Amino acid sequence: MSTPDWIIMLTTLVLIILFGIWKGRGQTGSETYLRAGKQMPWHAVLLGIMATQASAITFLSGPGQAYSDGMRFVQYYFGLPLAMIVISMVFVPIFQKLNVFTAYEYLDKRFNRKTRLFTGILFLFSRGVSTGISVYAPSIILSTIFGWNIYITNLLVGGLLIIYTYTGGAKAIAHTQKIQFTIIMLSMAVAGFMVVRLLPSNVSFTDALYLAGKSGKLNVITTEFNVKDKYNLWSGIIGGFFLALSYFGTDQSQVGRYLTAKDIRESRLGLLMNGLVKIPMQFLILLIGALLFSFYTIYKAPLFFNESAEKKVAAIAPKQYFPLSIQNKLAADYNQRTALSLLELRKNPNTFNKYKEDYLLARLHYGQRLVDRQRKQMSALIKQNTVAIAEPDNDSNYIFLHFVRHYLPVGMVGLIFAIIFLASWSSISAAINALASSTLIDFHQVFKTTALDEKQQLKYGRLYTLLWGIFSIAVAMFATKMGSLIEAVNELGSLFYGAILGIFLTAFFLKKVRGTAVFYAAILSEAIVLIIYICNVVAFLWLNVIGAVLVMILSLLCQYIVSVRYKAIND
Repeated sequence: MSTPDWIIMLTTLVLIILFGIWKGRGQTGSETYLRAGKQMPWHAVLLGIMATQASAITFLSGPGQAYSDGMRFVQYYFGLPLAMIVISMVFVPIFQKLNVFTAYEYLDKRFNRKTRLFTGILFLFSRGVSTGISVYAPSIILSTIFGWNIYITNLLVGGLLIIYTYTGGAKAIAHTQKIQFTIIMLSMAVAGFMVVRLLPSNVSFTDALYLAGKSGKLNVITTEFNVKDKYNLWSGIIGGFFLALSYFGTDQSQVGRYLTAKDIRESRLGLLMNGLVKIPMQFLILLIGALLFSFYTIYKAPLFFNESAEKKVAAIAPKQYFPLSIQNKLAADYNQRTALSLLELRKNPNTFNKYKEDYLLARLHYGQRLVDRQRKQMSALIKQNTVAIAEPDNDSNYIFLHFVRHYLPVGMVGLIFAIIFLASWSSISAAINALASSTLIDFHQVFKTTALDEKQQLKYGRLYTLLWGIFSIAVAMFATKMGSLIEAVNELGSLFYGAILGIFLTAFFLKKVRGTAVFYAAILSEAIVLIIYICNVVAFLWLNVIGAVLVMILSLLCQYIVSVRYKAIND
């Protein structure tokens, strides 16, 4: 990076850390540290909810996801608006009325201690691991740009965000998230504009959309019902609804955001507005990826977007790499000529020929298949030579970064790098705060024989914040083994969210079910979900539906068996 980029990036990051420390000062106990004193208005709740969900993974891996697989990932969010309505009507009033610190406190009152602890364990494990993946995402930036070891950058990224999270707690997080998310959205809008602005003068925005659409990258809606397809209309509406219901309704990292609201009305407004703006936001992020596909078709994409990995392969295995590199350059030239010819044909309606268009499209699809094959061969070559830093299946995470580094003007590069840090910090800090809250409230205080005073709660809250920050960094050390980060996080959550949601739905709607029945039903349901996942029976979004429904059905069955046995004993 240039000197101005360095100055912009470092200044932005330092100011956010100092701002978080300043806004989080004056901590006296758990009320301010874990719930920000319950003083947040709806717009702060909204930004906190969105910032917590939209991590660096969203902005780093999202465009790469659309570049590789098209925009059908947006269907993943189609069930979210309905979930926001249900949570506002059912979940929020209960949590606010009981004045809980964590969602799992309610389960203790509704069922029993062991159900609360089991649900808390599922949350701590799933959220702890996914937070580690979120630490890894911005570490890719430093590793790729400077050639630093990924393990060192994990320590650096995780360590910086712990500073204001440890000192200021939920109060610091709530205030910094407002600033972070505003900067993030403005910067991404500028980046999207620059993708179109930097196209050749004879290639318009509509031309780029046409090229992306004909290449299958604007496949927003997929109506075919297929339980093994990750993203289609049905999995998005049904599976996405259950996942969103569980994530926003039972995951403490999100519940903790709207528990900071002044009252029920502010919580509901924040949630409902999230349901309105999340899909358009994600659509635009994915659209950047689709436009990047057209951009790199015209400007010739590299064989591998992770340049560090490509250089290592060239040095380690030159005999295999250079013939593949030459083939890729020829394929890229072929695609560029074909794409420009296709756009030129489209611009002249008087000479337009449908048969020629079909011929050029067939050529373009053939060239794209060649490039895809070469990229897979490059991945295999990396795997064979065990290249450090990069893994064979995660090159999509580098696509947006490649564009930022090579095409954005001085100053903008530093700001984009800064916003990826900010996006990561906003979600990770909220997650670590939620993990610390649950550990303190749902475990430490439960097993403590004497009640903790406010100072002790603050002390242990900070201690658990530090420990979960260290745990997240440790998990990040293993995240290099994963593919697309945005898929990895959602897949991991789907393994546990269904069972957690099922426990809460049983608590809300199946009044006759007691603690023992739901406890064993939840354990059995989670085991079945893991078996289904290992056997690859359905796409991961459906696991949320299966887990939730299984818990409810098995809870009723277990309660019936318990009731029959109890009746038999008493008779």
